[in-house]
Amino acid sequence: MFDPAITALTIEVLALCRERKLTVATVESCTGGLVAGALTTIPGSSDVVNGGLVTYSNAAKTALAGVDAGLIEAHGAVSEPVARAMAEGGRTRLAADIAVAITGVAGPGGGSEAKPVGLVHFGCATAAGTVHRQKRFGALSRDEIRRLSVVEALDLLKHAAIGNQSDA
Repeated sequence: MFDPAITALTIEVLALCRERKLTVATVESCTGGLVAGALTTIPGSSDVVNGGLVTYSNAAKTALAGVDAGLIEAHGAVSEPVARAMAEGGRTRLAADIAVAITGVAGPGGGSEAKPVGLVHFGCATAAGTVHRQKRFGALSRDEIRRLSVVEALDLLKHAAIGNQSDA
């Protein structure tokens, strides 16, 4: 179902988490559950994956992940503060050691000068804190932006699992 690069990275993330007895959760907007899907495609992932939230609407970000509506109003759904809050909310609400969050503009419409198609914010929350990554994938296809976002989210989980988490 997923390409070989995503499958290999997913297997690596699960093995690292299993080795370190860590659980993970996802909070996804523009990827619509693809990261959780990649993780749960691998047999035996239930010992690592606590769950995933698809928070496509702002209301879902608030209701499911606990993101303050005022934060979304002040910064927009596609922003660093919201990505961080999504990850923190998912980690708390799904009782996971690590939670990754993705919010972005996958296109082909919906972009603006300030937030163009291909802009994606990622948050990754652990007990040590929450980091943020921003990617500007450019005007690629919707499928390619989502695929690259899955890879980025898995990379964040990998670095969090090995304890080498930093804002980038």
